[in-house]
Amino acid sequence: MRIINTPSDMQNHLGENLGVSEWVTLDQARIDQFAAATGDHQWIHVDVARAKVAMPEGKTIAHGFLTLSLVPGLSASVWKIEHCSREINYGLNKLRFTAPVPVGSRVRLRQKLLAAENIKGDGVRLTFENTMEIEGQTQPALVAEGLSVFFP
Repeated sequence: MRIINTPSDMQNHLGENLGVSEWVTLDQARIDQFAAATGDHQWIHVDVARAKVAMPEGKTIAHGFLTLSLVPGLSASVWKIEHCSREINYGLNKLRFTAPVPVGSRVRLRQKLLAAENIKGDGVRLTFENTMEIEGQTQPALVAEGLSVFFP
C-alpha cells in the first residue's frame, strides 16, 4: 500500500499508477445481495437456471454498478492519505462497462492519478482512472474516471 502524507502531496504523484488492489471474487450470493439492495433483479444477474441456457457462457453476470461499487473499498487497499480529515465522492466524468463479469470471476482495481486540483475550503479534488480488471481476460470490466475531494 502506498502511503501519502497529506491531500496536497498527491500533486507529487500526477500521472502515476498508484497500484493494484487484491483480487475479489464476485459470487452469486454477492450478486443476489446487490440485486436485493438496488431492486435490479434482471434475469441475467439472478436467474441461474435461465442463464445456463440463454447466456453466452451459461452463467449469470455481475451488475455493472456492483462492479463500480467496489472501487472505493478496493482503492483503500491501494493507497491512503495519512493526514486527512474526510473524503467525499464527487462523481464521475466518464464511465464505460467494457466487458461482462461472469459469476465466479475475480476482479481487481488498478488506479492512476490523472489530476489533483486545490479547491475552496482547503480541499484537493483528485481525478482517477479506475480500471477494474477481470482475472484471465485482457478486456477490463470497466474503466471509470472518478473524482473525490479530500480535506486535510
